[in-house]
Amino acid sequence: MASPLSELTSMPDPKRIYAADGTRLATYTWGEIDLPVVVIVHGFASNARDNWVLTGWVRKLTRAGYRVLGIDQRGHGLSDKPHEAEAYAIRTLATDIETVMDQYLVEEAFYVGYSLGARVGWEVVRDLPHRIDRAVLGGVPDGIPLERLDLDEVRAFIEDGVPVKDSATLNYIALTQRVPGNDLRSLLALAEGMRRSRTVDPDPSTAPTRPILFATGAKDGVIEGSRALADAAPDGRFFEIPDRHHFNAPGSRAFKDAALAFLAEAAS
Repeated sequence: MASPLSELTSMPDPKRIYAADGTRLATYTWGEIDLPVVVIVHGFASNARDNWVLTGWVRKLTRAGYRVLGIDQRGHGLSDKPHEAEAYAIRTLATDIETVMDQYLVEEAFYVGYSLGARVGWEVVRDLPHRIDRAVLGGVPDGIPLERLDLDEVRAFIEDGVPVKDSATLNYIALTQRVPGNDLRSLLALAEGMRRSRTVDPDPSTAPTRPILFATGAKDGVIEGSRALADAAPDGRFFEIPDRHHFNAPGSRAFKDAALAFLAEAAS
């Protein structure tokens, strides 16, 4: 008998962990404590439930015999939402993942990230090769983070209600408003914090050395950048998610199946 929808989409109570700067991070776990761990990290303007529970990833991973550790990244979900750009440097976002692993006493794990979570994952896998055995990075482009977002238009919209004209920026705002509880000011600060250095991130010249599956939708505008990152990674491979664009790729069964097969290779 199929499980009721409420059981498939329910969330455990969050455990809040303090990051180094005092920001509280909401975290969640599924599965038995002695199973191999998969850390899952969501995308921009999403959260653990939206990105991983509603799309079936947590159910699929736990049924495959993994313990799942989910995180609402700072500025998202039930985590704190600072309004200061300096709270969202890429190094800070990556250190948050390490802090959560430390607090849960997880020495080794697999990593699965999408969009922003994949950008953060590139950093985490590069910095912690002894702790991340392999990773799945979905929908990750190269270039300057969130470069297409017009920060001035977003700021004017928040402060004075000035209509946004830039189409890409309108799409980002619509994405933000899609998920209940999102705070546009904190997501503006995140974009400012990640773009402040004006440097390319991820940087292909410093690609992680661990095995990585890069997966991007066939209809996603970032697909060529994702391929380039896969080519740059010494142990990278690429999976094209059929018939998907950036925003609906996480729900793809083909994506989930490819990721699970890739993670299972570690045991073979």
